[in-house]
Amino acid sequence: MAGSLRLNRAHIALAHDIVVSALAFLIGIYARWGSDAFDVVPETTIFGTALFTTVSALVFSSMGLYRGIWRYASLNDIIGIVRAATLAVLLTTLILFLVTRGADLPRASLIISWIALILLLSGPRLIYRVFKDGHFGNLLVRQAAVSTIPVLLIGAGDEADLFIREMARRVGSYRAVGIIDEKGRRIGQSIRGITVMGEIEGIPDIVRKLGRRGRAPQRMIATRHLEPAQIERLLELSDAMALPLARLPRLTDFREEDGRPIEIRPIDIEDLLNRPQTALDRGSVEALVRGRRVLVTGAGGTIGAELVRQLTTLAPSQLILIDHSEYALYLIDLELSEAGATTPRSVILANIRDRRHLGEIFASTRPELVFHAAALKHVPMVEANPEEGILTNVIGTRNVADAAREHGAIAMVMISTDKAVNPSNVMGAAKRLAETWCQTLDRTERRRLAATGSGTRYVTVRFGNVLGSTGSVVPLFQRQLARGGPLTVTHPDMTRYFMTVREAVELVLQASALGVSDAETGGKIFVLDMGDPVRILDLARQIIRLAGFSVDKDIRIVFTGLRPGEKLSEQLFHDGEMLVQTATAGILLAAPRVADIAMLGRALDALEIAARARSRAEALAMLAELVPEYRAQAEQHVGP
Repeated sequence: MAGSLRLNRAHIALAHDIVVSALAFLIGIYARWGSDAFDVVPETTIFGTALFTTVSALVFSSMGLYRGIWRYASLNDIIGIVRAATLAVLLTTLILFLVTRGADLPRASLIISWIALILLLSGPRLIYRVFKDGHFGNLLVRQAAVSTIPVLLIGAGDEADLFIREMARRVGSYRAVGIIDEKGRRIGQSIRGITVMGEIEGIPDIVRKLGRRGRAPQRMIATRHLEPAQIERLLELSDAMALPLARLPRLTDFREEDGRPIEIRPIDIEDLLNRPQTALDRGSVEALVRGRRVLVTGAGGTIGAELVRQLTTLAPSQLILIDHSEYALYLIDLELSEAGATTPRSVILANIRDRRHLGEIFASTRPELVFHAAALKHVPMVEANPEEGILTNVIGTRNVADAAREHGAIAMVMISTDKAVNPSNVMGAAKRLAETWCQTLDRTERRRLAATGSGTRYVTVRFGNVLGSTGSVVPLFQRQLARGGPLTVTHPDMTRYFMTVREAVELVLQASALGVSDAETGGKIFVLDMGDPVRILDLARQIIRLAGFSVDKDIRIVFTGLRPGEKLSEQLFHDGEMLVQTATAGILLAAPRVADIAMLGRALDALEIAARARSRAEALAMLAELVPEYRAQAEQHVGP
């Protein structure tokens, strides 16, 4: 199908060029003889038109003129057209002189035909390019003849065109010597004079062919729209050919870095996530945030800091940043200052476990939206310190939720985790109990909202691991790699869900807008679509390869066994949670079991007393009773 499409497009382009060749010759004749051309010199007109058209077709084919992609027509293509038109006119003149000695054919007509041919060939190409781009800026750029590093571009689209143009404009350090079309649709065509030579599987042969021509690439550069499976295959080829693989910056970075060298970046681990990236519906999110006072707990953490970054762009009237870590809070505040953020903000050192202090903060700042990202998340650490996990993840969440209701917040958004589903550890069980409290409050508050017109909405968002977050496996692997290995994996079959931090926060904001506006979501949990789970062993291998090393040869992988509280795989939904689709891509709804708010409140009071008294066995027993899925092994928690 792709080959047929290429053939048809090439034939159409060639047919266009042949037709305008005949038209150009007739224009030259008409300029001399006018409408009497067929009466005065009919034989010359007919023979000359046929000859010129035939010669032009042969010249265009031999010079590959029709291979240029009109979408990327540029100065390179115009230069090729001038050369081809000149050769066609010269050959036609020579043949006519040999056959007829040029009788009845004024020399001026061939010059006019040459000009007309250049205009008729280049005009439609340039008009199409301007129509597609909406401006003239991309036409008069020519690929530099000499650059430092020859590269093979992977991806025959807008990014390849922009890269070639920018390298020519800036006399950059890279020169494209060939293009690979990952979809196989444009093979044989060219972009700015650079030939689209084949598909990904043909790269080894293409590199050898370029090498024989003295144009061997020194690296491959991939555009940003490739699929994860294609990136993986390119990494395999990169290893086999010892040809480094890099990634182009985003299209917007070309404009942002105008006048500076283009930064060719390494392939990121995010590029290998086998899942689609979901875009943010900015309109609904901005409508929620704009002009409102917004409070973020855990504002210095991975999720909290990204929330703050994205919220800053949505024009809130004020940001209130809370964290118990002085350094983390300092860093996000410094980042906002250096970025020139103008949103008024309050930066407050506080612990969500301190109910009185939290109440004072809410009373003085009166937040309208609350994003609750503060939590203890490291499973083995919480397993070793269960009272702390209970006090932060359960009691701290309750404090934030109660303060939001008491001080009239419109909504509170709680960040949860897939470890809350069938939890096998204290961290997951504590987060499940926090979910239950927020769900129960949401049901209660929405009834009050329907009856009185006022009430706080509670939105719970559950997702899996975030790449690069504090305590996650990727930074651990990177530290181990920097030390020369080995990389430690607990079990060869362990899998986890992964998502980039940016997309996770975008979907949290999207779910927040949906949860606040849609009454049907009351008491339900928003679950982010994480795609397929990733094997941790595969992730370790990919990180080694991305660093340019060979698995086992340069860097070893060793298995350490499951740690206390760890599971081989996580789930996003409990068997008892009814799955509900939403109208927003990437977001699902779970309708879990709910509790009686009075009974649950009394149980949490007792749990808090036991945890603050450091009565570990009692606190764990209560946690297991409140979260039936959780089965604590008392002997694992014996000790001070």
